[in-house]
Amino acid sequence: MSIFAHLGKYYVLMAQAFAKPDKFKVVWKRVIDEMVAIGIGSIPIVAILSIFMGAVTLLQMAYNFSNPLVPPYTEGLATRDTMILEFAPTIISLILAGKVGSSIAGNLGTMKVTEQIDALEIMGVNPQSYLIMPKIVAALFVFPFIVVISIFLGTLGGYVASLLTGVVSIEKYVYGIRYDFEAFYVTYALIKAEFFALIITSVSSYQGFITSGGAKEVGDSGTRAVVYSCIIILLFDLILTQLLLTN
Repeated sequence: MSIFAHLGKYYVLMAQAFAKPDKFKVVWKRVIDEMVAIGIGSIPIVAILSIFMGAVTLLQMAYNFSNPLVPPYTEGLATRDTMILEFAPTIISLILAGKVGSSIAGNLGTMKVTEQIDALEIMGVNPQSYLIMPKIVAALFVFPFIVVISIFLGTLGGYVASLLTGVVSIEKYVYGIRYDFEAFYVTYALIKAEFFALIITSVSSYQGFITSGGAKEVGDSGTRAVVYSCIIILLFDLILTQLLLTN
């Protein structure tokens, strides 16, 4: 099947997913459940990765900026901006593409091959709206919070590394993360988080809905969901950076 055929089926699926639901109360309950699964369920891995990314970033910056001509607060500033601009929104989204995306594609793929989606249609339920829309809405809501948590914990990881190793004094690190702070960087990170949330959930849902066959095909759908989500995330990372940060 050509890429244009897949794009057409993808847009049709998204149009059906955002059709008016039969019962808003049922959809809202599913949104809450998905927020818990996507948001709360992802916090542990996000916390661990963010702390270590912040710590390693500080150590690498301290090694590369070990020059008397470089201001001593540069390590803290570079760690802060790296976490805000790239690591928190992009790297964390790539990790969540593996965790959340494969789960969505696997669950929907299993429902497809076991004809549970067909059963919903027979009962008069719009399966696209019932199954996909809550996932997308939940991800759009929780991803910005996950990114903010990642930024905070990454900066904290740099602080802990500075405290334990002494490569940078605590005073200089704190001064660096406060120096010349640009608030738009956080806005930029949150905008990327919203785009990446939509990409992960919609692409993974599409891969799940077009699954046919058996268990092997379900696994293949999960793999394709992760691979395609990561590629599109990197593409949109380049596009959004060009649009939002460059003149």
